Amino acid sequence: MITNQILQGTIDGLKAITGVDMCLCDTDGKRVAASGDDNSFAAADVVSFAKSQADSQEVKGKAFFKVHDEDGQLEYILITDGGSDDSYTVGKITVFQIKGLLTAYRERYDKDNFIKNLLLDNLLLVDIYNRAKKLHIETEDVRAVMLVETRADKNSQALELVRKLFAGRTNDFVTAVDEKYIILVLEVDKDDAGRIELKTADSLIASLHKEGFPEARISYGTPVDVLKDVSRSYKEAKMALDVGKIFFDERDIIAYGSLGIGRLIYQLPIPLCKMFIKEIFAGKSPEDFDEETLTTIDKFFENSLNVSETSRQLFIHRNTLVYRLDKLQKATGLDLRVFEDAITFKIALMVSRYMKYMENNNY
Repeated sequence: MITNQILQGTIDGLKAITGVDMCLCDTDGKRVAASGDDNSFAAADVVSFAKSQADSQEVKGKAFFKVHDEDGQLEYILITDGGSDDSYTVGKITVFQIKGLLTAYRERYDKDNFIKNLLLDNLLLVDIYNRAKKLHIETEDVRAVMLVETRADKNSQALELVRKLFAGRTNDFVTAVDEKYIILVLEVDKDDAGRIELKTADSLIASLHKEGFPEARISYGTPVDVLKDVSRSYKEAKMALDVGKIFFDERDIIAYGSLGIGRLIYQLPIPLCKMFIKEIFAGKSPEDFDEETLTTIDKFFENSLNVSETSRQLFIHRNTLVYRLDKLQKATGLDLRVFEDAITFKIALMVSRYMKYMENNNY
């Protein structure tokens, strides 16, 4: 659970403070971390001491100490220069320090596993509350799930960065259940949840872009006030990320609550979508329209069906825009100047985009 780098840092730090050289081995006598190059003890000595009943012992001028985890399982053997009270005291202090690290990292590992299973709905309700109590996790705090997506080959680097950024927030959890997303379970204020989520997302995306992840995208679900519902917020965040790619690809932050009609379209079966497109476009596809027509349609919708403003922004005469809209009406039977027809056309464009996305991603 604890990396060798962390153990090496601990040993080096204690050597710098005490001046005592020491070496940490596993129970097979293999070195894990050391402050010097002392080879005056053999692996067989470590193995023999590990099998003995003693917790500490002097062997061939060296002081040997056992390091157990909180369950009494022997994890490491610590060796210091023997023959002095200082060496013995430093050894006991080092053992205490490493035991503390074992406990802290085990708790982190256990919490991480618990959160993963919670997100994936792998726990019974009674298990959720029992394990949360043992791990000292509040069950009624308000929480929301946030997802971070980067390139697959950079996901592990991004995960470490996010963990560093949230290291001081003890009530938040950073984890991953696969190589696609980084998952944050955030504690939020009940009365100001939306603002806090957006503020956190803005700060996080800025940090990711600054640290070399320009492709990063963030989504988040709605807050929940009981622990068992965290999985619901996770599913919402996943949907928001997918729907955002389809209908809001210009945004790098998307909230589940802002998906609008895109959320409904995303849940439609593909055969039904094909039937709808066939009825609206008479077997054609929006991709069949030329670039000029598509630009005109997009700008017309952007300006809330305002002919004068649309023609101004397109730098064309009002009559030219009217001609294009008339031409489109003849081709589709829909007059975009009529609100009901405009809504139908807009939905059809979104459905077509959804179908194209699903086809390109082999869904």
